[in-house]
Amino acid sequence: MEIIAGVDVGSRSTKVALIDRSGRLLAFTMMRTRPPLIELVDHALDEALERAGADRTCLRYIATTGFGRSSYPERDLQLTDVTAAAHGAAGLFPGTRCVIDIGAQSSRAIKIEPSGRVSEFKSNDKCAAGAGGFVERAARYLETTLEAVGDLSMRGEAPVTISSVCAVLAESEIINHVSQGESAENILRGVHNSLAERALLLLKRVGVEPEVTLVGGMGRQAGMLRALEELVGFQLNVARDPEMANAFGAALLAKRRIEKSAA
Repeated sequence: MEIIAGVDVGSRSTKVALIDRSGRLLAFTMMRTRPPLIELVDHALDEALERAGADRTCLRYIATTGFGRSSYPERDLQLTDVTAAAHGAAGLFPGTRCVIDIGAQSSRAIKIEPSGRVSEFKSNDKCAAGAGGFVERAARYLETTLEAVGDLSMRGEAPVTISSVCAVLAESEIINHVSQGESAENILRGVHNSLAERALLLLKRVGVEPEVTLVGGMGRQAGMLRALEELVGFQLNVARDPEMANAFGAALLAKRRIEKSAA
């Protein structure tokens, strides 16, 4: 059995998706990103291979993406987060025309062609308040877990306003809301609304067109999904494991590279 691996070395977590030559997903694994990155990727690859009932001798090709994509010396191909997210979203939901990728450090909106090729993208790399890491910091201030944030936000009936575009000032707003006695539910719903508004601005800059697919770990947060859907006005696509999309996209592009070289 020949296996193709897509490895997404993100700032918060490292993901590995394994596919066969037909593009079928065989296994997926995720670990918290930590140094040394080479050992981390090796560990994640070995765990994914074990889940697939295979070993290193089955690996045909390794494609990497994410901020640490150039750190793994055994890679055969490296590609940007934008390219990986686009192809991953198209592979999961073939009708995808726009992708929202809210990462730990930055968020982006991507317009894609039916093939998964990127036609345009916009990113908010300069503003951490528009990224998923802001939610993690908010959870710490509110003394809750990241896993609980989505459900807490769903229970917020009177969301507060988080207006600052600067992460430091936005965090100060959260502290002020806490000191004024606002509930964690309303604050977290306000955080999700703020992120959704920034994501919508990015989407409008590339041109909103259904279907829209949300990729990345924020797709697990029900409150985030609700906030986005309320703003765009229609249902978004979200995979069962939304964190997998970029690694899966990297693997699919590696598969395409192999097929082109064999043609």
